[in-house]
Amino acid sequence: MKLLVCIIDDFYASEVERELREEGYRMTELASTGGFLKKGNTTFLFGIEETDLENLKAALKDACLSLEVKKKRKSKTDHRYTSFLVDASHAMPFLS
Repeated sequence: MKLLVCIIDDFYASEVERELREEGYRMTELASTGGFLKKGNTTFLFGIEETDLENLKAALKDACLSLEVKKKRKSKTDHRYTSFLVDASHAMPFLS
């Protein structure tokens, strides 16, 4: 099990959420700010199997690029999001 933490510009957030939900991905969405991408961001948390990683990365890229085509806006940078992959194989649920 892996945890993909994906920090994405707010411009892309709604489209990414919609397209990935349509493809069956489940995610947790957090509003975030900071100097990382220099403006408003959304952080998505995806719990995935390692075998799903390449498909998820392709879906993220496709969602961002399709929005740019729809809105006729090109990214000013080479990246649309920054992500971190964390090993979650030893994660344990909290008991209350």
